[in-house]
Amino acid sequence: MAKTLRDEINILHAQVCSGLADPNRILILYELDKGPHNVSDLASTLEIPQPTVSRHLKILRERNMVNSERDGQSVYYSLADNRVIQALELLRGMLADSLESQINLARSASEPLRKE
Repeated sequence: MAKTLRDEINILHAQVCSGLADPNRILILYELDKGPHNVSDLASTLEIPQPTVSRHLKILRERNMVNSERDGQSVYYSLADNRVIQALELLRGMLADSLESQINLARSASEPLRKE
């Protein structure tokens, strides 16, 4: 394997995969896809404690997945790049296809054997 590919994969894992490693961070990204929000809005909408949302936003900000902008006393967060949502949608599509295959396999396994 080429060293540059390995290096890119290591960076990808450190930056992107670790940023997406918590389901709450993914929920936050989906909510920010709707538009900018402050921490209180996100906490209320997602029903996650505000300190938890703040901690997740810090991680997402460190990985350049969200931007922050101060407006008076409030800080509003937004997606840094909408492609993260596109990537998540691709992964959700893969998961849906995989689950559908498993369901079909389970159905076919539970059908009685037919004599021909």
